Amino acid sequence: MGNRLSKIYTRTGDDGTTGLGDGTRVAKDSARVAAYGTVDELNSAIGIVLACEIPERMREVLTQVQHDLFDLGGELCIPGMAMVHAADIDRLEHTLDAFNEDLPPLKDFILPGGGMAAAQCHLARTICRRAEREVVTLARHDTVRAEAVRYLNRLSDLLFVLARVLARTSGHGEVLWQHERRKRD
Repeated sequence: MGNRLSKIYTRTGDDGTTGLGDGTRVAKDSARVAAYGTVDELNSAIGIVLACEIPERMREVLTQVQHDLFDLGGELCIPGMAMVHAADIDRLEHTLDAFNEDLPPLKDFILPGGGMAAAQCHLARTICRRAEREVVTLARHDTVRAEAVRYLNRLSDLLFVLARVLARTSGHGEVLWQHERRKRD
């Protein structure tokens, strides 16, 4: 563990810069800070899902994901660090497959919703997609390990499947996009 914070404010960021984990200072609006900041936002959004009534197995999965996201944020904050690995992505894939197994195949798009927990999970999914885009943007300018992008890509798929499960188990059900409604006019 790095420095312990005994004082929350340092005033060092008052000039619009922030310190990375390796001690270098960068602009607060840099691609790197945007990427790990959005990963942090995603972690908070998953915390909101965890504050809802959800099945215990899902709670365990999402708590592990929060730990992974903290690792990923650390990896993005410390250039050259490797904290997310292929085994983490494999775990997400196995979990995704297990939750998806009992869901009917989708024939239409679904609208985000399906009860509070499902809607929060959809929100986390969209934040995850944004985090993925921001990590891809960072990778255009700086070295980013492929595992970071792969992890976020797989996580957004998992969050979509979990939202579907939550919508169905809550009794709210999935709301299908009614694309045909435009053809009636």
